[in-house]
Amino acid sequence: MAVKLRLKRMGKKGYAYYRIVAADSRSPRDGRIIEAIGTYNPNLDPAQITLDEEKAMNWIKNGAQPSDTVRTILSKQGVLKKLHDEKNSK
Repeated sequence: MAVKLRLKRMGKKGYAYYRIVAADSRSPRDGRIIEAIGTYNPNLDPAQITLDEEKAMNWIKNGAQPSDTVRTILSKQGVLKKLHDEKNSK
């Protein structure tokens, strides 16, 4: 089973917000998830992001692949830098 960190669309038509989730790569975009690790609301200025960094780092350490958008969000939140620093300090 390949796990991906990706966005799950929520909200109403024309005003979508997203949950950042860990899901099987074979499941549909809004289908069954393994765990929700945060939210992303692009409707606000600036976009509102809430993220459980520990869960995100744990999933990536265990081999989960983030989608392009989730990778950008993780990068902006500094999660990828923490992982990189943690890896280099060993």
